[in-house]
Amino acid sequence: MTVPASLQRVFSPPRTFVATLLMLIWPLTVVSLTPSVGAWLPLTFVVAILWWRLPPGRRYWGAGLALGAALLVTLGHADSGVRAWPVIVNAGLCCVFAWSLRHPPSLIERIARRQDPELSASGVRYTRRVTQVWCVFFSINGVVALWTAVYADLASWALYNGGIAYGLCALLFAIEWCIRQRVRARQGSDTQAPSESRCHHD
Repeated sequence: MTVPASLQRVFSPPRTFVATLLMLIWPLTVVSLTPSVGAWLPLTFVVAILWWRLPPGRRYWGAGLALGAALLVTLGHADSGVRAWPVIVNAGLCCVFAWSLRHPPSLIERIARRQDPELSASGVRYTRRVTQVWCVFFSINGVVALWTAVYADLASWALYNGGIAYGLCALLFAIEWCIRQRVRARQGSDTQAPSESRCHHD
């Protein structure tokens, strides 16, 4: 199934690179700026980035973001808006992965087909399962990020969202890579066995 043009624009390489970079450095940026200039400046910056990430036809949503940010600043809760960024990122990623499950091929399958256009049926099932695993990961990670945003101090929030969460993500990548190699090896042996038996029969 073709990805809608609006999603293609949102996840275009320049936008994705900037958003990924922001996600990686965000906790460090917040910890560095908030004590000296307050939370309003990082909040303004993240709202501007979110507006830029929106498809052109949805830019009016930025007005709602700006109003929400202004309300948080007015009520003295700009810090809550700043801490919400990891929650928004995880929720967005979970929605994208879940959307691809609802509208196949799954996101992981699309990535896999870049290397193997003739992906087997078992490969399709495997990539769908991996996509489901990432949905679960982003859901759980988002809940923990929300907890740190509401209840943890700034240092603990930065530690989890700027360190532990990335470590867990890397661990999941590593585990999936190991499982993928085992699956490929098993599939290779399964396809080789029938050909060998035919040779012996001949």
